[in-house]
Amino acid sequence: MERELWPLLYRHVQAAAIGFSQKYVQIQPWVLVAVFLWAALHDRPVCWAGDPQNWSTTRLRPPRLPSPGTMSRRIDRVAVGLFWRRLEERWRGDDHPALVAFLDGKPLTVSGVSKDAEAGYGRAAGGKAKGYKLHTVWAGRPVPETWEVTPLNTCEKAVARRLLPHVSHGGYLVADGNYDASDLYDLAARQGYQLVAGHRKAKNPGGGHHYQSPHRLRSLALLHRPFGRSLYRSRGGIERAFGNAVSFGGGLAAPPAWVRGRDRVRTWVWAKLLIKAARILTHKDLRHL
Repeated sequence: MERELWPLLYRHVQAAAIGFSQKYVQIQPWVLVAVFLWAALHDRPVCWAGDPQNWSTTRLRPPRLPSPGTMSRRIDRVAVGLFWRRLEERWRGDDHPALVAFLDGKPLTVSGVSKDAEAGYGRAAGGKAKGYKLHTVWAGRPVPETWEVTPLNTCEKAVARRLLPHVSHGGYLVADGNYDASDLYDLAARQGYQLVAGHRKAKNPGGGHHYQSPHRLRSLALLHRPFGRSLYRSRGGIERAFGNAVSFGGGLAAPPAWVRGRDRVRTWVWAKLLIKAARILTHKDLRHL
């Protein structure tokens, strides 16, 4: 996996570094990001990537490796975050997103006895768990259109209200019943999307006396037609996107023991999403997942 993905990752990091610099520092953000990506690709701690001996398998490396203290102090800061964002936009590319986008979340669980004060208890596969959750909007491109990491017990609707203003290409937005709220249908419509979400079982869905978004009523009508039912079944696309993210060495599995705290989990997820993007661009057969 290293020989296959690292040259592409490193080339993109160096390209994104052109014209991007931080004042008053000896080590530029691109170096920190490259070292973090090297550690994440091998599922190793950052201190492992700071040892020159662990770069013996490649010539593609920064000329000077930062100390573990420098990495720990700066990797989650705003300046390096701006470079992560620049790199993410580069991976997203100029291709238009697909007409059908998917809104969903993936639990990132940690040990139930972890002392991580920022992790939360919430629902995960198989029951309750402790950890974080990755909330995403995927639209057929190598990286999500927008995403956020929160404690596992954060309301999905509340996160969706923050994510939707960042998507604006238009089309259909498919989600499960957790996102069935009139204000989300209206918000999606303002961004050019028709939200199609599962709904609660009732004798007359959409016939209540409280406010009913016209876009929710349209979603209910769609789900009673073959096109709408087929559209909702396409939710398997988000499952394939998450499945593809974890199905290889160096993928987006549960955060390892050395990744704790929301900021560090976010940075770790950032690295894993970019590694997944490199794999998609390397394997053309994965582009349609």
